[in-house]
Amino acid sequence: MKHMLPKEAWALIQSKPEALFIDVRMAVESQCVGHPPGVQLIAWYEFPDYKVDAARFVAAVEAVSTGRDQTVLLICRSGLRSVDAGMALEKAGFTQVINVLDGFEGEPDDNGHRSTECGWRYDALPWQQA
Repeated sequence: MKHMLPKEAWALIQSKPEALFIDVRMAVESQCVGHPPGVQLIAWYEFPDYKVDAARFVAAVEAVSTGRDQTVLLICRSGLRSVDAGMALEKAGFTQVINVLDGFEGEPDDNGHRSTECGWRYDALPWQQA
């Protein structure tokens, strides 16, 4: 699995529009906190049980991908869930998996606030909110 900072990932998406960009956060996170434009939501796990079903996740990605050699970028809140999701895709045979480092919001700062030190929003990349 490759890892890219948000600005690098956005540049890749711009230069390679056929890449599949997936938000692995829960639906409520993507809708309420915000998400990059053009991202497809396929949650790694969902509320209320937070149970990971890697086979379901891989099947959902397969349903929207053009094949296992398609470039797939994964983003989550801070870049951790997307690593687990990426490992599941690689185990299923996907060969071009990229994790977006620091995710959409990054790690919390000393005051517990996100998006103040790193992440997609911190880098002022395009995003929208439902």
